[in-house]
Amino acid sequence: MWEEKLGNYLIDISKYIFTGVVIASLFKDMGDNKWLIYGLGFTSALLALILGLILTNKKKEQ
Repeated sequence: MWEEKLGNYLIDISKYIFTGVVIASLFKDMGDNKWLIYGLGFTSALLALILGLILTNKKKEQ
């Protein structure tokens, strides 16, 4: 049960990170660090999404 809840939490975090990176780039010029911020943001969001999907898709033992 806790794995599924943690998975859902990580999926939500992934959405928030992705949205934060996109919205921040629209409102503020990142200068020289923009590709670093995009790369870290997208990598973090993707990692959280993958971990969340793995945790929510575990089959329950019967």
